[in-house]
Amino acid sequence: MFLFQPIPWYSWVAWFVVLGALIGLNEITRRWKWVGLGFFVLLPLLLTLFVWPVTAGPGSSTGTWFHWVKVYSALAGTLGFMAIRYWPKLSGHKWALLFPPAILAINIAEACVRDFQVGAMNANGLVDGVFMLSGPWNWMNGVAGLINLITICGWTGIIISRDPSKDMIWPDMLWFWVIAYDLWNFAYVYNCVGDHSFYAGAALLISCTIPAFFIKKGAWLQHRAATLALWMMFTMAVPGFVTGSAFAVDTSHSPVALFTVSAISLAANVAVLAYQGYVIVRDRLNPLTDELYTGHRAYQEVLAANQALEPVAEPVTAGQRG
Repeated sequence: MFLFQPIPWYSWVAWFVVLGALIGLNEITRRWKWVGLGFFVLLPLLLTLFVWPVTAGPGSSTGTWFHWVKVYSALAGTLGFMAIRYWPKLSGHKWALLFPPAILAINIAEACVRDFQVGAMNANGLVDGVFMLSGPWNWMNGVAGLINLITICGWTGIIISRDPSKDMIWPDMLWFWVIAYDLWNFAYVYNCVGDHSFYAGAALLISCTIPAFFIKKGAWLQHRAATLALWMMFTMAVPGFVTGSAFAVDTSHSPVALFTVSAISLAANVAVLAYQGYVIVRDRLNPLTDELYTGHRAYQEVLAANQALEPVAEPVTAGQRG
């Protein structure tokens, strides 16, 4: 294949198992609060004390600063979202709704820093146990990530769903931004931990996009944080699964593939930036405080299906914009 070395059938089976496990565990942990606390508080505490110091130590493929920061930032996001979901007094304060975009921006920025770092390495071989090939693709995709970060919008409209799972719904985070994020994040994984990208790129990203589009619409960020935390906990405990096991799939290590993936990422995020700029100018909106896409059918469907149970900070409506 263009992106990867030949993929045996049993690796495809493992890919679908990973995808199904992430979707299934995300559904379980979002529907039952105490199960979520077990997975995102008790389990990482045990792993931190007894497992990760051995499996994710120096020299392992997950022993870099980035992997350690990533697992804890993903867990922080998941627990922060649970606090917003299950503590009505907290979700009623607009300042608390700054947390979701802030943790998302931090996670994107972490990856951008890593892409730029790899680009500056002039690497062509194993680095921290992972094959890396530095090139212009790192810089292109780092820029794409920064664009993705600055196009985060509509956080004032976050609500808590009215169903028993009390999901954190972000109506203004529409499909085109999510797809641009997916393309950027896949390119990041492909650039910086390429031989992990069959699972940590494709399967992981699809595992949160499927629920966001087909199971619980509007809750993409919640799905993303949970599936990322689950995957990072697993891969730090069993790093050999994606690097040395029979199921591991290496990339093609092709400069053409690396450039193409990052070029698509950059083009998609520039397109979102251009469209967002057009909407802001057309409707005279403030992207820091206003919801931008209230006129979209997808926004209206998500909002109608998930009216807030609790008095969450009220979104800015078209009539209030003046």
